[in-house]
Amino acid sequence: MLCYTCILELAMKDMDKVNLIGKLEPLAKDMGATYFGIADLTPARQRIAEQGGEFLTQFPRAVSHGFVLANGIVNTLIHHKEPAALHTYWHYVYQIVNPRIDSISMMLAQSLDKAGFQAFVIPSSQTVDITRLTGVFSHKLAAHLAGLGWIGKSALLVTPEHGPRVRWGTVLTDAPLEAGIPMDEMCHDCSVCVEGCPAHAFTGQAFDKPRLRNDIFAAEACDHYLRERKTLHSACGMCVYICPFGKDT
Repeated sequence: MLCYTCILELAMKDMDKVNLIGKLEPLAKDMGATYFGIADLTPARQRIAEQGGEFLTQFPRAVSHGFVLANGIVNTLIHHKEPAALHTYWHYVYQIVNPRIDSISMMLAQSLDKAGFQAFVIPSSQTVDITRLTGVFSHKLAAHLAGLGWIGKSALLVTPEHGPRVRWGTVLTDAPLEAGIPMDEMCHDCSVCVEGCPAHAFTGQAFDKPRLRNDIFAAEACDHYLRERKTLHSACGMCVYICPFGKDT
């Protein structure tokens, strides 16, 4: 039987967990995030190690936050063959939104550090393996495990309210935060993104069970399409624009 002091210490630790989330979530949302959640990374430990390295597995949790893209910008992607529309989208996402996401991640990491926990910030957009065209860690995986959405046939994280019109940030941590519950895939028979992809990069497979990214998305086909366009910036975004989820918000 636990002594009174031990019970009190455990209660205080649980209170600290609640208080920490209570500090982190308002911080992220005050800086512009719409989505916030905690992911339990332990079920994906092997996949995380294979993608980014064994050192990442020291972090059993991830703080996931999402910034909703402005519909006025995303909707211009119907004119994605016109340079002005495409370059405006690229500038908005990569020069305005991504730095904001990185700032939110850094502030969250600093808060975790002050609370006595380790934190590792995942850059908002980065390719570290030019062969596999992958980053150090999957923001979409963290958001999915946090219960903020599901990974669709476009290999994007799809939310019920805003579809894939969200950019994600992630902070890995060893803080024992209470995690969300992954959301079931809701694409069902829809294949709008598959049929609308100009690069024909999607296989049509659903992420209704753990799958390799290549089973859903041919990254090299997308990369080849972007390079062949020879535009000023590498962007397309049709899979973001065309998804029925979030399109009419």
